[in-house]
Amino acid sequence: MAAPRTREPQDTPAQDAVSDVVRWAAFSCVLVPVVLVGYGTSLAGAAGSALGLVAVTGVCRLLLRQSERGAARLLAEQNSGPRGRHGRTTSGAHRGTRQSADSAPVD
Repeated sequence: MAAPRTREPQDTPAQDAVSDVVRWAAFSCVLVPVVLVGYGTSLAGAAGSALGLVAVTGVCRLLLRQSERGAARLLAEQNSGPRGRHGRTTSGAHRGTRQSADSAPVD
């Protein structure tokens, strides 16, 4: 008996949305020229339309991916926590300082 398959974690919803948009755009790049030829447009006209759609789809895909990377970078910066001067995470994170007498344990 085969072991049941475990589902791999899915992409984030934003990545799924971008992939869906790109898939539909690619489908349109094929469908539109077929419909144009079906309605009597010349093959050259349909091919020109297909090339234009492919170019627009490619540019939109690049812009969407760039937007995703920018949003991920911004989210990572926001989640990294407050950073103080010289990259310290908190105000008490000083290296190499001596303890004052006030913080010494009392016997």
